[in-house]
Amino acid sequence: MTFVVTENCIRCKFTDCVDVCPVDCFHEGPNFLVIDPDECIDCSLCEPECPAKAIYSEDEVPDSQKQFIELNRELAKRWPVITEVKKPADDADDWKDKAGKLDYLER
Repeated sequence: MTFVVTENCIRCKFTDCVDVCPVDCFHEGPNFLVIDPDECIDCSLCEPECPAKAIYSEDEVPDSQKQFIELNRELAKRWPVITEVKKPADDADDWKDKAGKLDYLER
């Protein structure tokens, strides 16, 4: 099992989760983070650290967010690993609770 970053991370990209990850399984895209399911050890440390509440255990991903399981797998293969905390997007707080952000995902 793994953890999955879902839609609420898009255009926010808070990196608090990266700081607590013991295996460096987070990957960074232009406006979104993903978790490499092959590297995640299911430690659950990242989930409570996410200010946007965008991280779920794979078996608890809401039905409306299930496509993010495969999206994390796909994008983790293409994006670089992120190991250090970075400043979130300037307007992250404005975007963190908006629905329907998948169209804004930059690959």
